[in-house]
Amino acid sequence: MPSPFPGMDPYLEGYLWPDVHSALASKIRQQLTPLLRPKYAARLEVYLAEDPFPEGEVGILYPDVEVLESSASRRSTPEPGEASTLTITPPGLRLPVHQAVSVRVTNVEIRDTAGNRLITSIEILSPVNKREPGLTAYRQKRRRLYEAGVHLLELDLLRRGKRPFDQPRLPVVPYCVALTRAGATQMELWPIALSMRLPVVPVPLQAPDPDVPLDLQGALAAIYDEAAYELSLDYDQPPPPPELSADEVKRMKDEG
Repeated sequence: MPSPFPGMDPYLEGYLWPDVHSALASKIRQQLTPLLRPKYAARLEVYLAEDPFPEGEVGILYPDVEVLESSASRRSTPEPGEASTLTITPPGLRLPVHQAVSVRVTNVEIRDTAGNRLITSIEILSPVNKREPGLTAYRQKRRRLYEAGVHLLELDLLRRGKRPFDQPRLPVVPYCVALTRAGATQMELWPIALSMRLPVVPVPLQAPDPDVPLDLQGALAAIYDEAAYELSLDYDQPPPPPELSADEVKRMKDEG
């Protein structure tokens, strides 16, 4: 069963996102490999990004494991034989102390097979890349790639968070793809509305080799079917935050 959305499905932005992220990276590699060989190869790079402030993702990306305990269930009582003139006021609430979470982030690297040199990095943005302190760390990575002469293709398929490539002239859209070619002074952008299909975008290689096409909608549709995501989603409920606008909700109902 296909997704009811023509492009990106906002219902995939919740607890399924880690699976979607990894599956999409693998599908992109599978799609590109026949177009790249024998001169280039697509490789998956998996790295760990620490999320020191996961509170904003609890109940969205991370399971809600908070256990609230009433003060009535735990009273402070002196041990037998102990004298006490004061009664300790019990806490009104007990909450877990949030610990940093290690997030696995997968991207796709295009390397030349002769020297294993990194030519193009395809980054699928994660929530940890779109808020501090991960946002600053990711922007530093973008700068390093640019200075190293590496093409950078960024796929932002998450509505929440701040884009690392925010531009004043970029329209307000839920999704966006950005391409920064090595040494370029301008970025190429594909703003994507909720009602739009994901684009076919270029993956640049070394000159004089031409760009190869990447069909993002085809990749997303394939993993949606392979993973049977519809079995885990309730489309009668609102999608994960942020809340959709009234116009977006109306468009969803009209198209549904």
